[in-house]
Amino acid sequence: MLQTIIWGIEHLKNIPPIKEGKRLLVVSDSSFPLLPIHESIMTSLSEYTFFCDFGSNPLYEDVCKGVELYHRNNCEAILAIGGGSSIDVAKCIKLFSNMESSSCFLKEKFRDSPIPLLAIPTTAGTGSESTHFAVIYYNGAKQSISHSCILPNYAILEPSVLTTLPIYQKKCTFLDALCQGIESWWSVNSTPQSIKHSCYAVRTLIDNLDGYLIKNERSSARNVMDAANRAGQAINITQTTAPHAFSYKLTSLYGIPHGHAVAVCLPEIWLYMLQHEENCIDSRGFGYLNNIFHDIAAALHQPTPRDAINFFKQILNQLNIEQPQSLSKTTDIDILVHSVNPDRLKNNPISLNPTAINDIYNSILL
Repeated sequence: MLQTIIWGIEHLKNIPPIKEGKRLLVVSDSSFPLLPIHESIMTSLSEYTFFCDFGSNPLYEDVCKGVELYHRNNCEAILAIGGGSSIDVAKCIKLFSNMESSSCFLKEKFRDSPIPLLAIPTTAGTGSESTHFAVIYYNGAKQSISHSCILPNYAILEPSVLTTLPIYQKKCTFLDALCQGIESWWSVNSTPQSIKHSCYAVRTLIDNLDGYLIKNERSSARNVMDAANRAGQAINITQTTAPHAFSYKLTSLYGIPHGHAVAVCLPEIWLYMLQHEENCIDSRGFGYLNNIFHDIAAALHQPTPRDAINFFKQILNQLNIEQPQSLSKTTDIDILVHSVNPDRLKNNPISLNPTAINDIYNSILL
């Protein structure tokens, strides 16, 4: 499915579902009234129903409530406003609206949904506004949802929302985008198109790090939002790799945001991959992969991959992104090793067995 990307919230009123006055289900969290674009959005809408009854780690039951509200109010389109959680909930509401009942999750094959979906990201990190993936929790476990129809029909990018974000949130979402750009670049699923997106994203993020996170410049905010979206487009092609697979349990076990968790994983996994070329599973070979590692290093303005790894760690130190501290390291590592989904490692160019996973977590935790 093709997507239309639109810059500027002032164009929202001209997007067909809104211009045609379709009844909207607006999916957003409780911070929506505080956004600098709140008034611009409200003046563009005619008929709408709000849905905000979900948390930062949305549950399947939350989505079911949204589906019920969508049907009860005879909605005709969905508008998602917020970070990854809001957009993921909106995607799942669209997808699950075709299901027979709430008991069908993972039992019924997902069917295409024609419901128009619009997304306005309010952070620059997940790139969820340009992917056909979503994440929710079902029976306590994190579930990845994938379907072509949940790629939003329209992504409206408005960088002014980034200038008022709390600084720690800006750091974490920035790092999430940077990790996505790097991971998609070395993924076994990479293509010339995805690499083009990855290269642009990584270079742009690094070149705007100080302007965005230190100086809070509007021009840098626009560039970072653009780069995060391009990283999302890259991930939409390749999916994520080992740093994301390693990060999920860190988030729940230590209560740190996703971007923080994935960022402390990436340099340790990259170092391990450099040291174990014999375990390369990319069909293009380690020679190809090593060239990719050097290309990523160049995008980070570093001469070699090892320099790039050290530079990445310097960024984490500069941003005060600390490694998780464990009170019972042996116990925690055992939990973490068993939490990694092997299917999520299939995109990683170097294979990782349980011993390798254990060693990497040992280097991640303090």
